[in-house]
Amino acid sequence: MERFARRTDAYRPPMTASSLSTPQPGTPECPERPDLPVRPCVVELRLSAFAGHRGAVLPLGPLTFLAGRSGSGKSTALRAYEALALLAGGAALGEVFPEPLACVPERARPDAQRRRGFRIGCTADGPEGPVRLDIAVQADPELRVVGERLTGGGRILLETALRDPGRPVVQAAWHTAGSSPVTRGPLPDDRLGTALLPLRVAGRTAGQRRVLAAAEQMVVALRSVFPCDPRPAEMRAPVPPGTGRLLRGCGNLAEVLWRTRTECGRRHAQLVAAVRGGCTGPVADVLAEPLGDGTVRALLDRGDGTRTPLALLGDGELRFLALALVLLTGPGVLEVDPAGEVPAALQGLTVLADGFDRAMDARQTGGLVRLAARTAEHGHIRLAGVVSEASSAVEAGVGGAAVVNLGG
Repeated sequence: MERFARRTDAYRPPMTASSLSTPQPGTPECPERPDLPVRPCVVELRLSAFAGHRGAVLPLGPLTFLAGRSGSGKSTALRAYEALALLAGGAALGEVFPEPLACVPERARPDAQRRRGFRIGCTADGPEGPVRLDIAVQADPELRVVGERLTGGGRILLETALRDPGRPVVQAAWHTAGSSPVTRGPLPDDRLGTALLPLRVAGRTAGQRRVLAAAEQMVVALRSVFPCDPRPAEMRAPVPPGTGRLLRGCGNLAEVLWRTRTECGRRHAQLVAAVRGGCTGPVADVLAEPLGDGTVRALLDRGDGTRTPLALLGDGELRFLALALVLLTGPGVLEVDPAGEVPAALQGLTVLADGFDRAMDARQTGGLVRLAARTAEHGHIRLAGVVSEASSAVEAGVGGAAVVNLGG
């Protein structure tokens, strides 16, 4: 697979002991930085060769919107982010990319062995400073990771390469800085090697501990993700009681409101205040009530004895309500897989909102942007959202929102 690596320009220079044990030219050791974020977070997404993207580098701040015309690759970028998050959580490659050929760059030519692939990566900032992850994936004729590189502080900490196409493994080498500068061993070709390092690296030397710390930062930053795309058609019907954790489509909104209204009065009051700005008519409360058949339905209390079931609300109102709830609750109420081995105070949450402004007017979109900005100020929640274009509602919602225009 060495030829594939050259075609995609992914992993040069080749893996050597010296490249792992010494800083690379032009990338000096990272000095002490007092401004390093306490909670690891993804600050850059790289789509080197992915679907319609080639050489795309997307900066991600606490509040980032991807804008552009239809077909410019906004949703594709979020899918790449989610794919990295799933891999960091230990998912197998086939689960993450069920249709891998759709990820191959358009008009990409196969090599002499009829192999094609794609490349994605990201940078996670945190206590260890900026840590970069880049992976190359073969999509055809079979799905497998053919190369991975984890770097930090100007040093290659982990590098893998496919040496024997007949075996389902890649050859890995990671920084040791002990009696032997590099440790080598096989890793499976259907998993993210960075997520497997805690199982393979002993942590006896300073170099090994550095590798583990960088890998942990990357994994924590990527796993702290909640993809959310509220589907109004699923939110209108009553639902049976469940776990009380909101699903990505928000179809179980009613049972989550049943839980959150009783558990945290302060946040529920903030939700009601937000909904007043996003729904038509007066709103005194947002309620959930049990029905005779064992299900729960949600409704708005209008304050005059009138209660409006969610089934009567418009699509924009429902999406506004769901996204406001997501921004005001956090991982304890959302269907996410937080890194249980890391204290909650060191974890954040990144909401991936495809179609952030879908079905909503400028007033609703602007209100959600302002709400997202307030929650992002505390550092617990970040937002990466897709909007149809860099609308005035998004740009005027708050000065701290960054808009990345993908054109198209």
